[in-house]
Amino acid sequence: MAAVDAVAPGLGATQACRALGISRATLYRRRRPPAPAASSLPRPQPPRALSDAERQAVRAVLHAPRFVDLAPAEVVATLLDEGIYLASERTMYRILADAGQTGERRNQLTHPRHARPELLATQPNELWSWDITKLLGPATWTYYYLYVILDVFSRYVVGWTVAHAEQAALAERLLAETTAKQQILPGTLTVHADSEYVEAGAPGLPDPHSDGRARMLVPGRSQVS
Repeated sequence: MAAVDAVAPGLGATQACRALGISRATLYRRRRPPAPAASSLPRPQPPRALSDAERQAVRAVLHAPRFVDLAPAEVVATLLDEGIYLASERTMYRILADAGQTGERRNQLTHPRHARPELLATQPNELWSWDITKLLGPATWTYYYLYVILDVFSRYVVGWTVAHAEQAALAERLLAETTAKQQILPGTLTVHADSEYVEAGAPGLPDPHSDGRARMLVPGRSQVS
């Protein structure tokens, strides 16, 4: 801007800005003094505004048991049916806003946040995961079913079998044979799948331990454990 001011008297502001590659609007904007900030005056009190006592009375009505779950529009309509007028709907909203109570006035059911359950394996043969995969057969509309039991800690396939059907009895026999082969002690193993788990010993589910502490999952359901 100092260079423009130096050559502007001889060339003119337009030529000086063009020669120095400066916008003329920028030059005039820099020369113009900033406008004073407008003072924000407080909003005057309306002559018909409610007094503090009247606002407290309206707030007490809104907090009354019969109106605590209703919107201001319903409160105004109910009071008018009874021949009572305290304030307009907008005034009631303004009174609630001043108290920070313009949110949902009805009682809401709150659901506590629960920690997501996890099954953790710290050593082999502590947690197994099993599933059934459908395999396409050599002929049309023929399938085989692959039963696989995987040790979660080591990712080792501890047991598997292929069958012509998906049956709980086959899974029970596979799990019993696998636990015997791996020499699983009672109460030391948890078995899960991508489904809802139930306690071992339920009808139709494998029960590899007599104490019933191992858990078995029904395949095909979403996991809720």
